Amino acid sequence: MESRKIVDLFAADPQRFATFHIRLDDILFDFSKHRVTAETIGLLVALAQASGLEAKRAALFAGEIVNPTEHRPALHMALRNLTDAPMLAEGKDVMPEVRAERAKVEAFGEAVRNGEIKAANGERFTDIVNIGIGGSDLGPAMAARALAPFIADHLTLHFVSNVDGADLGDTLKRLPLATSLFIICSKTFTTQETMANAASAREIVAKKLGEAAVADHFCAVSTQLDKIAAFGIRSDRVFGFWDWVGGRYSIWSSIGLSLAIGIGAEKFEKFLLGGQDIDTHFQTAPLAENVPVLMALLGVWYHNFWGFATHAVIPYDQRMARFPAYLQQLEMESNGKSARLSAEAPALATAPILFGEPGTNGQHAFFQALHQGTEIVPIDFLVAAQPSAADAKHHQLLFANCLAQSEALMRGRPLAEVEAKLREAGASAETIATLAPHKVFEGNRPSSTFLYKRLSPRVLGQLIALYEHKVFVQSVIWNINPFDQWGVELGKELASRLVPIVADKSRATDELDTSTAGLIAEMRKLAKG
Repeated sequence: MESRKIVDLFAADPQRFATFHIRLDDILFDFSKHRVTAETIGLLVALAQASGLEAKRAALFAGEIVNPTEHRPALHMALRNLTDAPMLAEGKDVMPEVRAERAKVEAFGEAVRNGEIKAANGERFTDIVNIGIGGSDLGPAMAARALAPFIADHLTLHFVSNVDGADLGDTLKRLPLATSLFIICSKTFTTQETMANAASAREIVAKKLGEAAVADHFCAVSTQLDKIAAFGIRSDRVFGFWDWVGGRYSIWSSIGLSLAIGIGAEKFEKFLLGGQDIDTHFQTAPLAENVPVLMALLGVWYHNFWGFATHAVIPYDQRMARFPAYLQQLEMESNGKSARLSAEAPALATAPILFGEPGTNGQHAFFQALHQGTEIVPIDFLVAAQPSAADAKHHQLLFANCLAQSEALMRGRPLAEVEAKLREAGASAETIATLAPHKVFEGNRPSSTFLYKRLSPRVLGQLIALYEHKVFVQSVIWNINPFDQWGVELGKELASRLVPIVADKSRATDELDTSTAGLIAEMRKLAKG
C-alpha cells in the first residue's frame, strides 16, 4: 500500500464509501478514508484470528480470569446488562448483586433529584460534588458534560480530582454549601488525592454547617464500611462495586452515581443500554463487519506496520471536550505496557499516544501539524447530524468544518495545484517559486468518522463501549494484560515516602538523589517567603 494514495482508491472505486462504512443503530462508522483495500482488511482480520481473538473474547464475556496479574475477571459488561441473562464471574452469576446495587443507586438518585432526600436545612440539593480521581473522576465528569442538556435544571454537577488545593478551593468558592451533596468515590477509601479532598470538604461542612450535617451532605462509593463509618457517612448512603470492575471501566457502576442523579434513572439506563448494544455487536458481528474490531485493527495497522506513534480523537461537539482525556486513560493505562503475557510474544509497540480537543478549536491549535507536519497522525472524527440544545446554523458550520478537515487530510494539495492557484491570483513567478512549497499539503493522511444522529445517553454509551472493546482487541494482538495498571504504583509509593520529608523541613534529605534533594532544599527556601 505504500505507493497507493487514498484519493486514488476512491477514484478506482466509485462505491468505496458503500464498501467501507458500517451502520450501527444511529451511528455510522466511515473508514473509507484509510490506506486500506478489502485485501488489507482481510489480512488484518486474519491477524486477529491468528492472535486468538475469538476465543479470548469468549473468555472475557464468560467471566474467566483475563487479568492474570491480579487474578481477576474483567466483567464491566455485566454492569450494563439489562437483560435477564446471567453473567458469570469465575462461575458465579453476578447479576443479582449487580441489579440490586443498580436499583439502590437509581433509587437514591431519584430521591435526591425529586427532593425526597434533603440537605440538613430541609431544602433539596442543588449541587452535586463528585470527589474522585482517575476512573472515579474522568468517567462521570466526561459523561456529565457530554449529557449536559439532559441534566435536571435545578442541579449543577461539579467534579474535584486534583490533590492541588486549588481544585477543591475553586469549587467550594462557587458552591452553595448548604444545599450541596458530596460523593466520595474511592473503592478502598484510602486513595491519597481523593481522601485529602474528602477530608478538607468534610472539615468545611462541619465548620460551616455543623458536625451533624456531615451525615446529610456526604455519601460514598466504596467497599470499606469501617472507614466510611468513621468518616461519618451513614450505611444507607454507601454504594459498592466489585474487584472485577477496573477504575477506567467503572462509569457503568456506582461510580456513575453523580451522572444518575443528574440525568435520572430512565436516561441512565439508556446510557447503560448503549453499552449493552455494543457488547452484543462485538460478540455477534463477523470480524470484518465488527466496528470495535475494525477500529482496533486500523490502529494496529498504522502503529505497528507504518510506525505512526500517535492517534487523535477530535469530537466536533464542545460538550465532548473531556472525551479525549477519558480515552487517554482508557487506552494508555490499559495498553501502555511492555510486559507480554508470554515470553515468546514478539516485542510489538503498544498503545500509541492519544490526544485530542474539540473541533473547531483544535483546527486553530494543532491541526497545522496534522496537515503539514512530519508526523502522520490517524484521526477519529466524531460528529452529530443534529445538535443537542444548540443553534442549528452554528451546527451547520461545525459539521461542514468536520467534513472539510477529513477531506483535506486525505486529499491534500499538490505543488502543481498550488502553483496554478497562485498564477490565477496574479502572483509573479518569483513569488510562486518562493511561496508555493509552503502551501503544499501532502495529503494521504487517514481518518475515521463517527456520524450519529444526536448525542443522546444511549449514543454516548455506545461510543464508550466501542472504544473499550477496541482496547481489548488490541491487547489481544499485542499479547498484553489491559486490565492492570502497575505503572502508576511506583509514583504513588515514592510520593508516600516524600510527603513527610516535604512537610517537615527538619527532615534530612541525605538518602535522596541529588536532584530530588536539591529541589526540596530550594522549595524550603522559597516557602519561607
